[in-house]
Amino acid sequence: MARTVEWKVRLHLFEEGSTTKAPMVLDTGATMLTGHGTARCNPPDPNVPGIGDELAASRAMSDLAGQLARTASDDLEGVQESLRRSAKVTT
Repeated sequence: MARTVEWKVRLHLFEEGSTTKAPMVLDTGATMLTGHGTARCNPPDPNVPGIGDELAASRAMSDLAGQLARTASDDLEGVQESLRRSAKVTT
């Protein structure tokens, strides 16, 4: 069975001083999840905004990936429980 779906991901980067924040929103059409990432420049290091953007974005992606994995696991558990209940009813 062939199937094509499109999920939308939005990433916003906000820089305040030496801190970069990156909320990342995943919209599957049925679910919306938001990952959060933050990067802080170490005071003795040079402030290079691009590096902060990359770190904050990667941390937001990692957070979002963890949430998505937990959501999939919970959904799978729900389906399995439903199948177990259906099997008990028919026996």
